[in-house]
Amino acid sequence: MRTASLSLMIAAELACLAVRLPAAEPSYFREIRPILQRQCQGCHQPNLKSSNLDLTTYEGLAAGGKRGPAPALIVKYLTGEMKPQMPLGQPPLPAEQLALVRDWVAAGAKNDTPAEARETVSSDKPPVYTQPPVVTALAFSPDGKTLAVSGNREILLHTLDGSTPPKRLSGLSERILSLTFSKDGSLLAAGGGTPARFGEIQLWDVASGKLRHSLVLTGDTVFGVSISPDGTRVAAGCTDNTVRIVDTASGKELSKMGAHENWVLGTAFGMDGKRIVSVGRDRSAKLTDAATGAFQENVNLLRGELSAIARHPSKEIVVIGGDERVPYVYMMDRPKNMKIADDTTLLRKLPRQDGAIAALAWSPDGRRIAVAGAAPEVNVYDPETGALVAKCKGHKAGIYTVAFSPDSTLAAAAGFDGMVRLYDAATGEMKKEFVPVPLVQASVAWWDRRSPCVVCQPDAREARQTTKGDGLSHLGAQ
Repeated sequence: MRTASLSLMIAAELACLAVRLPAAEPSYFREIRPILQRQCQGCHQPNLKSSNLDLTTYEGLAAGGKRGPAPALIVKYLTGEMKPQMPLGQPPLPAEQLALVRDWVAAGAKNDTPAEARETVSSDKPPVYTQPPVVTALAFSPDGKTLAVSGNREILLHTLDGSTPPKRLSGLSERILSLTFSKDGSLLAAGGGTPARFGEIQLWDVASGKLRHSLVLTGDTVFGVSISPDGTRVAAGCTDNTVRIVDTASGKELSKMGAHENWVLGTAFGMDGKRIVSVGRDRSAKLTDAATGAFQENVNLLRGELSAIARHPSKEIVVIGGDERVPYVYMMDRPKNMKIADDTTLLRKLPRQDGAIAALAWSPDGRRIAVAGAAPEVNVYDPETGALVAKCKGHKAGIYTVAFSPDSTLAAAAGFDGMVRLYDAATGEMKKEFVPVPLVQASVAWWDRRSPCVVCQPDAREARQTTKGDGLSHLGAQ
């Protein structure tokens, strides 16, 4: 009895102590900033600055916009007390997130961001480079005059003749993982984000270099953007196992497709834009109705995880590849009723590569397929015969992106060593190589001083663990 009474007394004392102790103040850096990144920064960032408000930094939040400092108003807008309710056009903030913001404001809206983590994103202050960045995305403009290249928090638009300095499009995402131009060349779509924080689709007006729309979709990076043939929609793969469709005119999300069972890493519209084929870590190439989001069927027989896809320019045929190192060419339409373990849509299996496949490209004339990945070279094949046409060499490490010029004569490739290289697509001869960013201070043998890449140097796998937040982990770095 005494033991029971003592336990009750201790429990009562602890309850009283809990009442007397103040709750810990919410952290701006750990709790509030991630909410703003996912829910608010799509509209309130340097390149858009809706209502003259920039929420990408604490300083921008404190300065506020047209109606004054944001901390004094943010809760009112999030609750709908002030109109329009935020986030604009999206569901209200979940109750637990709203409570965090309210408590943070009530506690004084303090900035606890560590000094080493403070960062700014500004279109008039582009990133400064002391060494070439890992390049994860390339795209030729339809007129063949411009090559878009991913950098750190920016996209660089290079003229192929080098007549002018690159145009620099600074944005929100730390990494740009995919780039694609609309057929008329007026729009550039980018997919990426900041690992373990948010995923974003950027839609840029190419002529003006202005950001039309930024849509923050998920809590991690997005992959494999593609534009519908008529230029009205953008598709992207997400780490929440979905494919998202976005309207290019309004920047609004149109649909979310959930047929995959793991990360979606690549998308491709069909010729008429009515269907999408998407690939991902669940090993499947899924055919989906682009209008309704209805899953139709798996195009392929399941094998290894898939990270890349490219469609024939004038046929409903795709090439896919990934961890298994084998590029497979598939028809999008099945010639007969599907059976268990059916692979009747397979047209051709290209030779096994020396490393995991990270990127695929189909030449605009339909005559070549380029394959790139963990091996430091690009292999170019004839899709009709499967014969090797050319080997494009010169890279120091893995290649993450490859693209053909509109006239199909050039193949561009880039990756871990930070160099962009242009090859003759018919012979593999290197025509040009360059660092795509301005360097403040050159480094000698800079790649030797980097931490080992688990993709390009398999022996380093045990030395470094890949996390969910690693935007390149889909390349097989497990």
